[in-house]
Amino acid sequence: MSIAIPFIAFLLVGAIAAYHRLRLPVWAALTATALVACWLLGANGTATVVAAIVTAVIAVPLLLPQFRLPFITKPLLGFYTKILPPLSETERVALEAGTVGWEGQLFSGKPDWDVLHNQPRPTLSADEQAFLDGPVEELCKMIDDWQITHVDADLSPELWDFIKKNKFFGMIVPKEYGGLGFTALGNHKVIQKLASMSSVVSSTVGVPNSLGPAELLMHYGTQEQKDHYLPRLADGREVPCFGLTGPWAGSDATSIPDYGIVCMGEWNGARVVGVKLTFDKRYITLAPVATLIGLAFRMYDPEGLIGDKQDIGITLALLPRDTAGVEIGRRAMPLNSPFQNGPIRGKDVFIPLSQLIGGEAYAGKGWQMLVECLSIGRSITLPSTASGGSKFGAVVTGSYARIRKQFGLSVGRFEGVEEALARIGGNAYTISALAEASAAAVARGELPAVPSTISKYHCTELGREVARDTMDIIGGKGIILGPRNFAGRNWQAAPIMITVEGANIMTRSLMIFGQGAILCHPWVLKEMKAATLPDPAERLREFDRNLFGHIGFAISNAVRSFWFGLTSARLGKAPGDAYTRRYYRKLNRYSAALALCADTSMLLLGGKLKFKESLSGRLGDVLSNLYIASALLKRYQDEGCPVTDQPLLAWSIHNATFKIEKAFSGALRNFPIRPVGWLLWALVFPLGRRAQYPSDRLGHKVASLLMSPNEARDRLGKGVFLTPTANNPGGRIASYLQKAVLAEPVERKFLKALKQKGIEAHDFASQLEEGVREGWITADERRQLEELRELTIDTISVDDFDPSELRAATSEIGKRDSRYAA
Repeated sequence: MSIAIPFIAFLLVGAIAAYHRLRLPVWAALTATALVACWLLGANGTATVVAAIVTAVIAVPLLLPQFRLPFITKPLLGFYTKILPPLSETERVALEAGTVGWEGQLFSGKPDWDVLHNQPRPTLSADEQAFLDGPVEELCKMIDDWQITHVDADLSPELWDFIKKNKFFGMIVPKEYGGLGFTALGNHKVIQKLASMSSVVSSTVGVPNSLGPAELLMHYGTQEQKDHYLPRLADGREVPCFGLTGPWAGSDATSIPDYGIVCMGEWNGARVVGVKLTFDKRYITLAPVATLIGLAFRMYDPEGLIGDKQDIGITLALLPRDTAGVEIGRRAMPLNSPFQNGPIRGKDVFIPLSQLIGGEAYAGKGWQMLVECLSIGRSITLPSTASGGSKFGAVVTGSYARIRKQFGLSVGRFEGVEEALARIGGNAYTISALAEASAAAVARGELPAVPSTISKYHCTELGREVARDTMDIIGGKGIILGPRNFAGRNWQAAPIMITVEGANIMTRSLMIFGQGAILCHPWVLKEMKAATLPDPAERLREFDRNLFGHIGFAISNAVRSFWFGLTSARLGKAPGDAYTRRYYRKLNRYSAALALCADTSMLLLGGKLKFKESLSGRLGDVLSNLYIASALLKRYQDEGCPVTDQPLLAWSIHNATFKIEKAFSGALRNFPIRPVGWLLWALVFPLGRRAQYPSDRLGHKVASLLMSPNEARDRLGKGVFLTPTANNPGGRIASYLQKAVLAEPVERKFLKALKQKGIEAHDFASQLEEGVREGWITADERRQLEELRELTIDTISVDDFDPSELRAATSEIGKRDSRYAA
């Protein structure tokens, strides 16, 4: 037998063991068995002995703890301790604040899909569904977005009263405090539906149910604070806002210069220990109308009135609006989306310690409180808003593209428009699945630090793409603002969602992979904690266990990534049915490749990785799209695997996998250590990149779904306000689709007659009359064509105004600040 046979057996057994993640003793036993078999079958004796020696050199030291610990692990621990990047208090708190859910499986390189499939299907309670069908539906019927955005720059008094009376501000407040006690899923569904009518209304309702006084009080408030404030927040007696961002601290929230000095002061006629606050905040939603202000500041105790620590740290407090020294500034105007927003300021504002959220016990714990609540709020409000706007845009734009005709053909039949429609449908389907997945994670009791950033970033980015494509398709209908325009305000407001709750550039380049690589990795955080244990013996044992687990993990992922690359992920165990199994196999491949690239990056770059934002952003894109594809498959399963949804699922999955390979390509081609990048490329793409952007044929199917009445289109539009009321031009357009489709054969017959028969009349009414008289159409068909003409006019019509209607009510807007006047 060939001299190479023992070495091939050695490598083959090692690869199989690594692929299946067999334990070291099992690998050693299998390798020894394979080498004995080679010898018995006549393999070259010298080669067999050499292979056996190599096996023994690897296995024996590692299998003997008395040798491994002092001679291998201990030196590696010393080296690891030196290169371990120091974690700031801010980073430590951020890592410890969140929980790990499905995203941890994606970092494993071998996802256990049963974990995903066994998650309960997101289901609303009877109370939540009744609220959606009742007060939410009624509120949507009351909304006049043009009146809100152009005429009043505010909600009407009737809307404010309705919102407060029906406890929209208290959706998350428990019932025992007078709130509705909704889950995160119920909150998501309400915001989604409101956003389909008005982003101003959805943000007005969303903020009090997101990061703010109610959420913070529920988690950290004293019993006295809960008893006093939560009922008032629930029924609208208190309108909350929360001040975090300031002129000198935006994304870098931990560097806030706002401060509070512990001192003695007067409060309600008594002299008490409290805090004297000086602050300057801006971009604070609901600030102009807020009666209760949540405030983040850095707290100092120079006189030691409450302890021996002078710099106590970031702390959170509640300030009633009428507190002496509090100043609410003038309103801001965020891109013509006039939700209440503005600055709040204060100098030497005194409050007692009882106004600190959680009381004195939570002084200095504000950053931890904020991070924990941000992972909840970021999972819901903005993703839900993007979902509502995108689902609404997909259904309405599909109807518009079928009804609107040019050159005698529906504009949606032109291939260029089809491409945009396909993107709208696929992206809306994706956003909907991702937004629901992150809300469902919160509803299950998770604190989804990483999924919340994925959801916020990708829902808002994809929402902006949907808004752009919608504007391209509807053309003049979109750019002429007015009561008939269903898309213009969403397009104007898209950058707002990109900016708030953590700027998207920062979210992608720093947070998604930066947090995920440590928090979700099965070994890294364990190694970091083991290396800091105080007891030397325990430190060595724990580090040894996690280190060698990590080494085996890395080898396994290298093998799995290479194998899946060679086979284009066509082989291997995977769940799903005959249609979806191929998608699961692809995600298994990319999961292994992500784990491999993440391990390599962290090992070779160490603490420098946090400054390699392009690399971090691209690996974050891989993780994000793995999570997105998982959410898509879970949604498809939860809805009973409907065959009619397959074009939407396929387009979305192909788009996600194309982005994954594009991100890998960018990361590896630009890897800071070039030879390592080449090696990783060989392991990840041994046959080159194979994923393709969704095909035109698939795009045609998606576009056709949007332009025809069908179950998939109905499911996509479920949960948004499509009632064809006078204040809902998009709802009216969507309602016309069925009639427009039924009228098309009659229309084609009539137009053919016009060309062939030579009808002399020029106006439409006379042409119809002649058509009936000549017998080309029946009287019923005439009425059908008249109705088609009416609904088409309503679909394509835009608004016009007298100049006085467009003039601002005050000339103050546009005046330059006198401080900068020339």
